[in-house]
Amino acid sequence: MLPTKAVIPVAGLGTRFLPATKVIPKEMLTVVDRPTIQYIVEEVVASGIKEVVLVTASGKSVIEDHFDYSFELETFLAQKGKMDLLNEVRHISRLIEVVSVRQKEPLGLGHAVNVTRQVIGDQPFVVCLGDDLVESEQPCVYQMLRVFEKYQESVVAVQEVPEEDVNRYGIAEGQEVEPSVFQVDRIVEKPQPGETSSRLAVIGRYVLRPEIFDCLDRTLPGIGGEIQLTDALDTLRKERKLYACKFQGNRFDAGDKLGYLQATVHLAMDHPDLGPAFKRYIKEIAEKL
Repeated sequence: MLPTKAVIPVAGLGTRFLPATKVIPKEMLTVVDRPTIQYIVEEVVASGIKEVVLVTASGKSVIEDHFDYSFELETFLAQKGKMDLLNEVRHISRLIEVVSVRQKEPLGLGHAVNVTRQVIGDQPFVVCLGDDLVESEQPCVYQMLRVFEKYQESVVAVQEVPEEDVNRYGIAEGQEVEPSVFQVDRIVEKPQPGETSSRLAVIGRYVLRPEIFDCLDRTLPGIGGEIQLTDALDTLRKERKLYACKFQGNRFDAGDKLGYLQATVHLAMDHPDLGPAFKRYIKEIAEKL
């Protein structure tokens, strides 16, 4: 069976974006005309997911509010005849069913996933990180679900990164079993030079079997004193098969200031209304450099 739920951890403090994130959750920072979290939710909805489980913390209720029904706003827009905006607001509130789970301590991504165990149950599920935006013809999650459907084993999304960036990611090693699909032999968190020859970096998309929860229970704190999902995945691949999907598309690290700006420019150029004028502006700027 295919997953019907997606876990989206949003409990982080967003320290890479301070002071902007002192009050505003980083997931609510706007890329062009919508918050980054909405891009993630729209991706999982387009992939056939029916329910989102937000892993939240104190001060994050605005994220839940964004996907909730707003009587006052909808009434105001209807009275003013602003039907395009009204339809957009209604689209957001009708996107998906949202459930929230609190992560009471900042103990890492693995811990954030593990606190959803009671909500997920004994079913496969998707995990999407709000820092990673992926623009693609087929949603990244959809591409991964096709791999999961074929092999019925957990899948991580990977992309090739420059050798000098390997130590910034979890890195998957393995053999290609079909074009862009690898059976993972080892996965290591932020390896130092010489520790791996692979450049397949794991990005913030996962399709996981429920056995990952037992692996997380057995995972000791790793880098930064946190429970690393990467470490639990390496345990899982020793007990079951684990696959890596080299997805087709452009990935942006929206949790990094440069990556955020790159995502904004790229998505603005592709925007159906703003795109043509923005491209002209970018061309004018480039000519002056």
